[in-house]
Amino acid sequence: MSLPALPNHPTPPVTLALFCKVVDNFGDIGICWRLARQLAHEHRVRVTLWVDDLHSFRRICPPVDVDAAEQEVAGVLVRHWLGQEGEFAPAEVADIVIEFFAVDLPPGYVAAMAQRSPRPVWFNLEGLTAEEWVEGCHRLPSMHPRLKLTKHFFFPGFTPKTGGLLHEARLDEERIAFQGDREAVARFLSGFGLTPPELEALKVSLFCYPHAPVAELLQAWSAGQGPVTCLVPEGVAAAAVGAFMGAEARAGSVATHGALTVRVLPFVPQQDYDRLLWACDLNFVRGEDSFVRAQWAGRPFIWHIYPQDDKLHHKKLRAFLERYAAPEALAAFSLGWNGASDIGPMPVAWQDLQAALPQLVIRAGEWRRQVLAHGDLTTNLLEFARTLRLGGENPV
Repeated sequence: MSLPALPNHPTPPVTLALFCKVVDNFGDIGICWRLARQLAHEHRVRVTLWVDDLHSFRRICPPVDVDAAEQEVAGVLVRHWLGQEGEFAPAEVADIVIEFFAVDLPPGYVAAMAQRSPRPVWFNLEGLTAEEWVEGCHRLPSMHPRLKLTKHFFFPGFTPKTGGLLHEARLDEERIAFQGDREAVARFLSGFGLTPPELEALKVSLFCYPHAPVAELLQAWSAGQGPVTCLVPEGVAAAAVGAFMGAEARAGSVATHGALTVRVLPFVPQQDYDRLLWACDLNFVRGEDSFVRAQWAGRPFIWHIYPQDDKLHHKKLRAFLERYAAPEALAAFSLGWNGASDIGPMPVAWQDLQAALPQLVIRAGEWRRQVLAHGDLTTNLLEFARTLRLGGENPV
């Protein structure tokens, strides 16, 4: 006589809570939103994203309801983090808890973490840097001073001794298909109003902080020999762009002087920003999120690093340029763009950079393959969480 079949008891999905405070307008929520989506879509993790600024969130994700205390967006539960949350039950605590960039979790949530059995895996997801010291700090534990909780530091980075970078599973496939289809690229850019001559020009996306020498660069492009189409998101370098246009730089505005045409674009969803980077010949990016996306675009890029006290950002910039093995023209322009050295006459600096663009395209492809060999951040983070659970440390 055969035995009856055992009932199927599927393993419940892993739950994860990600806490984000928006400090730099779009970079913080940009990184956290990419991470949350990848966790949910590729790894079947049930994600709750706590975020304090829903208005900034909606700029990069239009479906977000800025008035909702709780909502589901693209398979992720989004909760408005008001900073006044009270007590939590241990059952409300996720299996994995991530604080982005050392934000302070709600005290009631931390207390519930200590009461939960088994206790959650707790990560501090740090900011990106190419400096060598992160390899010694990556995965280090930190004991809570009062509670029986251990937090681990997890650093993104560019080497196998770090956590890698955010990179979705099908990103390269989508990029290659898009960049290989001239008609698709033209349709995408035409949606912003670009004319056929603008499509044929050297296309540059410009995303930077206000203190960048944008006015000098626009003047160099305008007086140059080759046509340039500059695409800048609304609100970026508004003073310099407005002065070039002779009017307020609003989304949809366009002006041409000499060899340069500047178009002001609306902020777009993250997927469209990726396509913008893919469609341009050169990308100026800032902060961390667009910096990483520019590396996956396979195009030359200039990074405007977030400024820090005592010019610590210059040290971080030099560390990246050294690790990137940046060709001389790229290193010189990058340092000058960030005020770490004298850029000299902008027309000369631009001519040197433009002449190096074919070499920089090759270097960009080499770098992308080099960094991808270390795996992506999301998968690496979940694998580390799994080893902590199996090892009995904060088991879930």
